[in-house]
Amino acid sequence: MISFLHILRAFLSGDGALILPEMELVLFAVGILVVDRWLAANEKHWNAALALGGAAFSAFTLYVQHGKMAALRAANQDSPGLLGFHQGVLVDAFSLFFAALLLAATVLIILLSVRLLENNEEKPGAYYALLLLACAGMMLIASAVDVLAVLLGLQLMALSCYLLLRRAQSETGGEIAQRAYAALWACSSVALVLGFLLLYGNFHTTNLGRMAATLDARLDKGIAFGGLTEWHVVLALSLTAAGAFLLSEAAPLHWFAPGIYECSPVPVAGFLSTAGKVAGFALLLRLFSFVFLFAQQKWIYVWGAVAIVSLLWASVAALGQANVMRLLAYGAVAHTGFILLGLVATNETGFNGMAYYIGSYVFATLGAFGVLLVLQQRGAAVSPLAELDGLSRSSPAAVWLLLIFLLALAGIPPTTGFMARYYMVKALLTAGHPGIAAFAVLCALTSSVYYGRVAAHAFRKPNEAQTPEAAATVPLTFSNGQTVALTAAAFVSLAAGLYPAPFLRMASYVFGQ
Repeated sequence: MISFLHILRAFLSGDGALILPEMELVLFAVGILVVDRWLAANEKHWNAALALGGAAFSAFTLYVQHGKMAALRAANQDSPGLLGFHQGVLVDAFSLFFAALLLAATVLIILLSVRLLENNEEKPGAYYALLLLACAGMMLIASAVDVLAVLLGLQLMALSCYLLLRRAQSETGGEIAQRAYAALWACSSVALVLGFLLLYGNFHTTNLGRMAATLDARLDKGIAFGGLTEWHVVLALSLTAAGAFLLSEAAPLHWFAPGIYECSPVPVAGFLSTAGKVAGFALLLRLFSFVFLFAQQKWIYVWGAVAIVSLLWASVAALGQANVMRLLAYGAVAHTGFILLGLVATNETGFNGMAYYIGSYVFATLGAFGVLLVLQQRGAAVSPLAELDGLSRSSPAAVWLLLIFLLALAGIPPTTGFMARYYMVKALLTAGHPGIAAFAVLCALTSSVYYGRVAAHAFRKPNEAQTPEAAATVPLTFSNGQTVALTAAAFVSLAAGLYPAPFLRMASYVFGQ
């Protein structure tokens, strides 16, 4: 027993300290599943409290890691961060930013979900545990610099999200969402595994850092682009990029997103559209910084093409949607296109703009889904746009909150969405891409049209012939958790737009600037 404790202590003071935030989430998830068996029906709220406690412990550990990393960087300016597990896990500014963002998204979803689960008489223990497990997998993806760790994080994330959707089979369309996500999981996993296998065949290592060192050595020997233009390497990079594009909902690989959004429970759809997208971009940017950057002159056309297709496809598709969940799904595809413009610019403004955009997108999107979740508690179906009619009468607070989030998603000043798109356009102009910048502005104007349709329905008078009497007369009420979550989301959506300086400093921190 004593020897085991010594081994455990040595592990936690060594490599284990690097994945301690993820381990804490896993332990709290297991604890929730165990405790839930002994909780009475009127005590189930303790599951949410335990889930929030796990997120708090994980966040504190991230803060401790930030202090250790800062001290290490002060002693050695060339240090990349905290490395462990045979240089397979890296804790740096990049991973800390994405981990904190993932924790914030998870906390907001937990706060938003409590009232709905109580009203539906759900067994929330498994729900909260799966949220924590999915978050742990996503955080591992953000800190992984070895393909084996990436795949481990991906499988933990995907399995947890799949089980979240499986719990919703009893709801209308729940099985459809489950099958769509299973297909997404399979396609992204196969693409990444095949791509990583081909990369291993070329570099004889699974470590992204060693791949970057090999590419750097090849460039010193005069090999153009480090040999990344050979057909089998191009195929490997294409497959890995496709896997990341599937996770981040980039067109034309967004096939599954509309069906998943439409048929999933509102909180699960909100979690997948924010935390899932953040994990996809964390993976893509890691791959970019270690591998794709060496052939950026060639791959800039890929980033540009995917960004343009995402913006164009989403703008056209969203304009014709009468289903608010599908509209938000296509809106998410458009946001992916805007974020990818940072890789086209490949300058300081572009990289900072990407981090700023991702953060602003998370809070605005979760806020919009949160209002829809409150509307669902009233007993109304949230998918048809017509169900939003009369929202301004039943809850003025809800309609004004929804307006803030829609303005942020549409990029209307003074919200954070406007500043996010401003920095992306500025980055493109600085990099000498005025044509793409003009196209991005046009798509931004188009987004104001389809998000404006949602706002118009919310302010419209209810149609007595279409609106059920019960839904029209029951007022919307917010739980304490929902009030906190929506207030926080609204604050960030406005504050980061009115005074973006501190948020930009955090964004510049991500890439060590």
